[in-house]
Amino acid sequence: MGISIDWLAFVQVFVAALLGAVLVVGSYALGLRLLVRAGRAPVVGPAEFTDAITVMTDKQRARAAKAALKAAKRSPLSAGQRRAALVGAYAAFGVCALAVLAGLLLIIVGH
Repeated sequence: MGISIDWLAFVQVFVAALLGAVLVVGSYALGLRLLVRAGRAPVVGPAEFTDAITVMTDKQRARAAKAALKAAKRSPLSAGQRRAALVGAYAAFGVCALAVLAGLLLIIVGH
């Protein structure tokens, strides 16, 4: 009794996983980049853990928020270009969400 491996199916799964990962990560990165270009840089304060290596103080958080506002004001884009970048960012996040949902549907329904 020998073990038989369907190499074509293995390659298909590998290529699908690779393309899915590139699509999800690439669209999310593009969405973040466009969000920053639109002047809406996400400033997220870190969670406060007892064993955290670095915890930002309120002063550091305020300084980061101020730097984000200053960067948004320095944007060389016009208002229309910023609006287009914002729409593009939301579209990229939508593509990312759809790719994740498609992968889940393939796992749940397509088995």
